[in-house]
Amino acid sequence: MADNTAEHEKHESAAESIVDKITEKFHDHDSSSSDSDDEKDIKEKPDTVKAKIYRLFGREKPVHKVLGGGKPADIFLWRDKKISAGVLGLATTIWVFFELLEYHLLTLVCHILILALAILFLWSNASAFINKSPPQIPEVIIPEDIVLGVASAFRIEFNRALAILRDIASGRDLKKFLAVIAGLWILSVLGSWWNFLTLFYIGFVFLHTVPVLYEKYEDQVDAFAEKAEVEIKKQYAVFNAKVLSKIPKGPLKDKKLA
Repeated sequence: MADNTAEHEKHESAAESIVDKITEKFHDHDSSSSDSDDEKDIKEKPDTVKAKIYRLFGREKPVHKVLGGGKPADIFLWRDKKISAGVLGLATTIWVFFELLEYHLLTLVCHILILALAILFLWSNASAFINKSPPQIPEVIIPEDIVLGVASAFRIEFNRALAILRDIASGRDLKKFLAVIAGLWILSVLGSWWNFLTLFYIGFVFLHTVPVLYEKYEDQVDAFAEKAEVEIKKQYAVFNAKVLSKIPKGPLKDKKLA
């Protein structure tokens, strides 16, 4: 009898140990799954925070992509400082010649051609007397595909601008209409202050300064723009309630029938 009781106790202890091991495995699995869930929550939180970050004009791409990418974006964002400074310096030189020195385009082109042709002509004839090789003047040919590509791109953008103007004139979007009218009025005021070349030069300088400064202080500018947008929406709601909502709408036939 004693042997039977001892064996029975051994079986019970073995069964209890097996049950304990199984429960430990379940607890380990639950803890690991909870840890993985916590890690997922931690990983998802930055994504949701990033999704909630306000970007100017609803921008979702980097500034470099917004500017079209490639060499023009590199120049505007000063990726290569020598090239960007050279382009800006050339534009400044042209503006100084036409605005400050009051050169005319035809006069400037003719003077540059006269100087270049005179130097090359004298160099070619004097090379025999000074025992130097004459200048190697390259043959410049503009490829047809480049001209067709530029013309096609201009046609596409021009048609897009016409489509936008047609959509605005159709009266579907009042906000867009008011924004375009305000922009055109501002341009007309600026045009009365400066001529086209000066406006073009100011815009060119803005392209070389504003994007790179915005890329550098992106978070601060976006935070300020978010507050400004909220304030503008409040003012527009007041203007809509006091003015726009009182403008009569609907076809004229209904009014006559009434």
